[in-house]
Amino acid sequence: MLDVRGISTSRWWHKKKTWMLIGVFLFLVFVRISKGSFYKDFYYFISKPFWPGQFQKEVIVKSTEQESLIKLNLLEKDNIRLREILNLQQSSDIETVSAAVISRKTGSWWRQLILNKGSIDGVEVGSPVIGPGGLLGRVENTSLFTSSVKLLTSPESKVGVWVDRIQINGLLVGAGYDYPNLILYSKDADIKVGDYVSSSPASTLLPPNIPIGIVLSVGETFQAKKTAKILLLAKPQAIDWVQILKEKF
Repeated sequence: MLDVRGISTSRWWHKKKTWMLIGVFLFLVFVRISKGSFYKDFYYFISKPFWPGQFQKEVIVKSTEQESLIKLNLLEKDNIRLREILNLQQSSDIETVSAAVISRKTGSWWRQLILNKGSIDGVEVGSPVIGPGGLLGRVENTSLFTSSVKLLTSPESKVGVWVDRIQINGLLVGAGYDYPNLILYSKDADIKVGDYVSSSPASTLLPPNIPIGIVLSVGETFQAKKTAKILLLAKPQAIDWVQILKEKF
């Protein structure tokens, strides 16, 4: 009698293990068929208490606001730059052509800009080119759709200028770097740091009174001449739109 009970008990536990193995197998089949979606849903519920709370939400909102503020500041700067260009165009009765800078060499020996307007747009060799701040240079050559601008910093650039405070003409000569040289043919010229320089009323190449720059430093008097370094007001390395003056001078 005891042996029968032992056999029955042994058979019972054996049967339970079988069902457990079958259950595990069916569970694995379910996971396979569902492609792990059960685990994803399970993770959803157990991770819910650890989701970002109010503090994290405030950080994200603040970051988003800062990003929006930066974008607004950039747009405001673009608007100011475009207004300067429009004001520059409206402040003169001279016919102008608006052009975009499509290539620039402001750190090399050649010192030039390439614009997206050419002879088909009425651009001619020698036309003055101005941007926010003042004079940039003159058109050196043109193709049908583009034009090349020789900057005031180019070693080949020479333009007549005017120092208003001391009422004297001079010659602005490019030197191949960012600060062109001003030459005054008078050893007694009382030029000082901070004096404003503009295009000369006596120039036949440029219209008068175009802002050019400020005296940065004054050199030694040499052979009845005074020289100075000029800080240009228009920055060719940062300007992307310009005005080309079409009228002959």
